[in-house]
Parts: sequence; C-alpha cells; structure tokens
Amino acid sequence: MVSKCIKCGGEVKKDGKRYTENRGAIQRYKCKACSHRFIEKDAFYRMRNHPNKITLCLDLFFRGISTRKIQEHLQAFYPHNSSHKTIYKWIIRYSEQISNFTDKIKVNTGAEIQVDEVEFHRRKSHKASLGVAKNWLIDSIDVKTRYAVAIDFVEHRSKDEIRTVMHSIKRKSENVKVITTDGFMAYTNVVKKTFGYDKHTKSYKVKHNQVNASQGEGFNYPVERMHNNIRARTKVMRGFHGSVYSARTILKGMFVYYNFITKHQGINCTPASIATDLQLKADNKWLELINLSCR
Repeated sequence: MVSKCIKCGGEVKKDGKRYTENRGAIQRYKCKACSHRFIEKDAFYRMRNHPNKITLCLDLFFRGISTRKIQEHLQAFYPHNSSHKTIYKWIIRYSEQISNFTDKIKVNTGAEIQVDEVEFHRRKSHKASLGVAKNWLIDSIDVKTRYAVAIDFVEHRSKDEIRTVMHSIKRKSENVKVITTDGFMAYTNVVKKTFGYDKHTKSYKVKHNQVNASQGEGFNYPVERMHNNIRARTKVMRGFHGSVYSARTILKGMFVYYNFITKHQGINCTPASIATDLQLKADNKWLELINLSCR
C-alpha cells in the first residue's frame, strides 16, 4: 500500500485499477495535492509478466528443470509465452536481488561451521573453441541447523578468496567456536587472523579443526552432502556457461533455494526456519522473499 506521492510526497488515494493483458489488475494511485497518477514501483515494476509466472520459473529452475524445458511448460499453460533467454534473465535478476537481502541476515548458528571448496568447470561461452575454465565454489555450513552461512564462486582458490568467506561467517554469526576444514594449508593462517587472538585466555578465539580424509581422518559429512546437492543440479546443466558473475549468481540462487525454500531431510524443515528470525509464511516463498528484498 502506497502512502505518499512519488512526485511531491503528498497524501494519496486509490484511483481505480489498470488492467493489463498478462499481469491482470494493477492498483493505480492519485495524489490529493498535485493530482499525479501513478502505480507502485514494486519488485515487478514494468515487468510484462505476472509475478506468479516469474516465480514459478525460478522454482522450476532450482528444482532441476532447464530454461528450455520451462519454456515448453509455459507454452502449455500460458497464452503469452516467454523465451528461455527471458527466463534466464529473471533467474539472474531475482537470484541476485534475494541473495543481497538474505546475505544481511544474522544467523543463529551452532558452535561448529564447516568450510570446504569444490571445483567446477565453466565454459567461457557456448562455443567450445573458447575453452573451459576451472573455478571454485567456497562454501560453509552450520552443522547444527544445516544453514549455508556464506558462499563464493571464484576463479582461483587462494587465501584472499577464503578470507572473504571467513569474514562473511564472522559478520553473520557470533556463536562460532570451531571452524572445520580439510587439510588445505591456506585455511590455517586465514582462520587465525580472521577471528583473532584472546590475550586473556592466551588462545585463539576460534579453534581450527582440520580433517584430512587422505590420512583416514574421515569426511566433513554435512558440507560434503551439500556439495552433492549442488552437483546433482549442475550435472543436468552440463556445468556453467558464460561469465563468473552469472555462475556465481546462479549458485547464490541455489543456496537461497537450499536455505529458505526446500525442506532439509535431516531436520525436516528449511534451515532458515531454525537458523534465522525470518519466518516465511506464504506458500509462494519466492514471491515473499522478492517482496521483502524490495523494502
């Protein structure tokens, strides 16, 4: 509900509805002071398709359906079809918008966070002649709530990239006592410097627990299971195509789906429902998240 005029800031009143072919009725407002008529600039302002249709495409994509298959699905149920390129643009736009909002949420984690990295191949273009790049997903998971705390998709696996993820973990959670990683040596100094040293206890504020699977020390199962979920989705995509930015944005959307949309079998609810204060009530959680990210 709009309360002020976008032109002069005066009081407004409802002034009928504007009817569109694909979005249906849209509320129109009129300023009592300057008589300016306008519609609300919400998350779907100037979009030519209904929010339910757009969020349907997001949900289908992150459940494992390709953009071309989604286009075929729309053609069977909607008179006004959308191209697979348009659907891809919706995915990139709203994945980034939602993740920018959810990335600012404080997380009530348990004491242990597992951090790991996994290699992904990215085709620089749909043309095979331009080659394939080896990039890395660096991600982290709270062992207690299964919430994916921080992620990044980068070209190289170095201290700088790992440090970015560690700082994000520190910013989001105040409960971290243990950081568990594999045997990659770059983690050691980054964990110590990121979380600091306590002069009173004469110890580091966060314990770094390294698990080396090659030496028979086991695996970090929560984060490895999350990797399997991501691999299952990217396998049908045949890897990533295009820029690092587009691959990173799609992965952010995957983690929004993982944290907020789908139930985790181990906890029988979404990780966000027990790790954050944000409780989504609508059946269409994508639409609710998009609207929240616009406030």
